[in-house]
Amino acid sequence: MKLFTKLYDMALVWAKHRHAERYLAGMSFAESVIFPVPPDVMLAPMSLAQPSKAWRFATFATVASVIGGILGYFLGFWLFEPVVEPLIAQMHWQDKFDTALNWFKEYGVWVVFLAGFSPIPYKVFTIGAGVMHMAFFPFLIASAIGRGARFFLVSALMKWGGVKMEAKLRQYIEILGWGMVALIAIVYLLLR
Repeated sequence: MKLFTKLYDMALVWAKHRHAERYLAGMSFAESVIFPVPPDVMLAPMSLAQPSKAWRFATFATVASVIGGILGYFLGFWLFEPVVEPLIAQMHWQDKFDTALNWFKEYGVWVVFLAGFSPIPYKVFTIGAGVMHMAFFPFLIASAIGRGARFFLVSALMKWGGVKMEAKLRQYIEILGWGMVALIAIVYLLLR
């Protein structure tokens, strides 16, 4: 079954849509607060489809993600008990959130940078930074550097890889896609 090849082809078509930048910004913003899908799934095909705009796309993703992170920070800072805490309890995520808070105590602002750059759910750490009343400007700087490094790296790989990268990605997209599904399932089983 060629599920991921079809999704990849659709992503390349959407990447050329006249509103693609807006969709990327919206996705980047939402992912920093609550949305579970990382913006890389849109950023990479957009950078492949239009390499001359790769840096622009990375900038859009970074700025929107940091603004979303600011919203997440203030949700944790001001609205944790009435809004976020009931959602965490309802979703049975208290253990995961407690782990994130412990990481804040141990690593401080570095955990925001790490979450911004890595596939760790950034939204947990934006809200956690607010709950912990982390100093706002170090949070903002760590977010901008972490998110920017990640999105510019993705765009750079796609821009510099060009047609060859697209061909290789197309060749291995099914393996990568199903491998990611398996990895998510394993992580879910280990963490639940």
